[in-house]
Amino acid sequence: MKSNDIRSSFLEFFAERGHKVVSSSPLIPQDDPTLLFTNAGMNQFKNVFLGLEKRDYKKAASSQKCLRAGGKHNDLENVGFTARHHTFFEMLGNFSFGDYFKAEAIDFAWEWVTKTLGLDPKHLYATVFREDDDAERLWRKIAPQLGDRVLRFDEHDNFWSMGESGPCGPCSEIHYDRGPQYPGELNGDGDRFMEIWNLVFMQYNRDESKTLTPLPKPSVDTGAGLERFCMVLQNAESNYDTDLFMALLDKVAKLSGMEYFDDSRGISHRVISDHARALAFAIADGGIISNEGRGYVLRRILRRAARHGRLLGMHEPFLHKIVEPLVQVMGGHYQEISAKRSHIELVVKSEEEQFGRTLDTGLEIFEDIIKKVESSGAKLIPGSEVFRLYDTYGFPVDLTEVMAKERGLHLDMVGFEEELKKQRERSRKESMFSGTSMVGGPIEVKRPSGMERFVGYDKNSIVTNIENIQVLADDIKLILQQTPFYAESGGQVGDTGKIFSDQFTIEINDTKKFNDEHIHIGRVLKGEIPERYSGRITAAINENNRADIKRNHTATHLLHKALRIVLGEHVHQAGSLVAPDRLRFDFTHFRAMAPEEIDKVEQIAIDKIREDLPVRWENKRLEEARKMGAMALFGEKYGEIVRVVTTGEPPNIFSMELCGGTHVDHTAEIGNFVITQETAIAAGMRRIEALTGSGAGQFLDEQYKIVAQIREYLKKDVDRLAEDDISKFRTLAGNAHRRVLQREHLTKQIDDYQAGIERELKRMQKDSRGKLAEKAGQIEPAANLDGGKLKLFRFDDTHDAKLYADIFSAMNPEAAVVALSGSNGQFAIKSQDYEYSKRIFDDMKEFGARGGGKPTISGSMPKDKITSFIEKVREKFNNV
Repeated sequence: MKSNDIRSSFLEFFAERGHKVVSSSPLIPQDDPTLLFTNAGMNQFKNVFLGLEKRDYKKAASSQKCLRAGGKHNDLENVGFTARHHTFFEMLGNFSFGDYFKAEAIDFAWEWVTKTLGLDPKHLYATVFREDDDAERLWRKIAPQLGDRVLRFDEHDNFWSMGESGPCGPCSEIHYDRGPQYPGELNGDGDRFMEIWNLVFMQYNRDESKTLTPLPKPSVDTGAGLERFCMVLQNAESNYDTDLFMALLDKVAKLSGMEYFDDSRGISHRVISDHARALAFAIADGGIISNEGRGYVLRRILRRAARHGRLLGMHEPFLHKIVEPLVQVMGGHYQEISAKRSHIELVVKSEEEQFGRTLDTGLEIFEDIIKKVESSGAKLIPGSEVFRLYDTYGFPVDLTEVMAKERGLHLDMVGFEEELKKQRERSRKESMFSGTSMVGGPIEVKRPSGMERFVGYDKNSIVTNIENIQVLADDIKLILQQTPFYAESGGQVGDTGKIFSDQFTIEINDTKKFNDEHIHIGRVLKGEIPERYSGRITAAINENNRADIKRNHTATHLLHKALRIVLGEHVHQAGSLVAPDRLRFDFTHFRAMAPEEIDKVEQIAIDKIREDLPVRWENKRLEEARKMGAMALFGEKYGEIVRVVTTGEPPNIFSMELCGGTHVDHTAEIGNFVITQETAIAAGMRRIEALTGSGAGQFLDEQYKIVAQIREYLKKDVDRLAEDDISKFRTLAGNAHRRVLQREHLTKQIDDYQAGIERELKRMQKDSRGKLAEKAGQIEPAANLDGGKLKLFRFDDTHDAKLYADIFSAMNPEAAVVALSGSNGQFAIKSQDYEYSKRIFDDMKEFGARGGGKPTISGSMPKDKITSFIEKVREKFNNV
């Protein structure tokens, strides 16, 4: 069976048995900040298992995209070396939320594995927790063919928990015996026994004292690796020798000219194929490559793959070319990688090109490390240096090890592991997200059945009750029975306003969402609020603040559509901020927008505002909304019923998006609209910032004032300009709004004037350089060494040391020159022999010098160390 057939068979099997087939959630978690990436099928059901959320079904099945490359679950360094480890993989799973339990879960698993897939029971083993008599009894009853192949193991292998505390329970695993030709033991090392399915029976709650209490409604969470089922059913040597990977491996072989082998010779092929899958799916789901958090993990994955490409002789960007066969294999089921193929390719190519430059720098650093180690007579590269290559320059440890062995050296892996442990601890602390919590543990809301929690789409103030209160120092947090306050979500900031009664007034400065509850955060302005308050209160939002937010949110939808019209359908939202004073929109695009593109996008939005289009919203079933063509917005969590926001009327609908935010009724309410900035935020990611309403009007007024000031400058005589005039003009021209400046008559005047300024500035610089050269000619070398090959010049003003070095070098073309400022400690080293310059710089470092650069090395050193440095160099060359 092919991978698509296995996946379909699993989902159809459970659908026929009353399970709701739920789509895979994105790899980038949208509602669980504790996760680096989605790493298991149960992630999207976590709140259901915790009893914090209810669904309209009690049993489900899914094929979940998973990525394990950081944190607790990290298989990155094993990828390529084993038959079964991956960064990206698919987890087939069936789930019961208090519906069925062990008997049904075991029966379903055995039926699908042996009857639907047709696996021979003689090759199967079942493992259970050592104390789980029920599971062993059920296996022997349901699957008597197993005989004595039902085995008990300890907690490490057969007990699962969500965390240190919370839901947990024993698990039962199904293993496939591949035969004695493969080494390995059950639940041990080796590839003979392959775990293909894990059935988790959540039947306890573990408290902080480690005490287990039976849950009132035991549940089931299972996970089966699609890649492993493919290996077993296709009788393959490894997961890589299946239809999921062969097209990718063939592409790597074709690009590199190196044949693939299913042994150690194929490690690089396997790494590249695995990592290409992880990158493509993560980027398609909104992942951004960067220097922190998830982005840093994705950068490491890409750099590891790129380096393995170099081991195969590929020195130009190639990884983006693996996306094509991946789309052919998996794009049918996961249409997001098909829809975003061009974007994925552009992001990967751009990042790989950048790494090529970084890699060259890293290789220089590696050579410097080798020289230091060899000069000391050692054979071990310090762990701190191995970690620096790994952490700063993206060198996988296996790469450093290969390069070290080529030079007859070894790595200090103990020291490296110590540095890695420190870095992981830093990452752990940085990745801890603090949620909002309330006093008294889980919140029991007394809301009557059918009562809506959020009523702010239609009402700005209501009379309601307080359900929960938390007072911490000057802050107070409230949960209301009903609320008009919008909680921060989908990029829209939380509402502000007041909550009051006859006894107190509370100013609300933010509204957050936690466990599906609206948390109102503020401070008491008047009176006192008791810990328990049963009286009625009035909750009223700041209407002006909400009105500005609505303008910016609807404008965001107009902007999104306008970008797709101007730049293409590859544009997708990658993040947003909708605040009362501004909007920010992050989107997928591979290059900076041209000024005329920005103007066109802006004008489309302005035109739609002037057309006064109606903005309507209605609730639809998710599948129906998608069929209508509604776009999903990044960061939103969608249930079965979604809110569809439409701008315009049929048949001329301008935009249609799934959105839970608040909006104006007609686009004319937005008023002014102006784009203030367009910048890059990551490879293949751009950001637009814009203003609406009075904020946009004020911004344009300021730009016209700048233009008026520029007009005054245009009347000045260039020949009489001072340097501060030049600086002021450049600042004004840089701040002026591009759309205003593009009026042709003014642009021509500014360009001509700018050209005159540049000519005058060059003349000033030439005169200044001439005077400096004249002064430099009067400066005698503080040291003339190495037969005239090295000259040290000391000067006592604050002119640029690099400029002095240029002049001294022109005066002494055969020598290496060092320019040193006794005034501020600045220095510059210039020579036709860069290695000679680096040796001089190494001597300077002993006296506190810091700097770098190529071909001129420049920086600074403590000025009181200059004399000592000069004496040391004199002594050094006298002793040669």
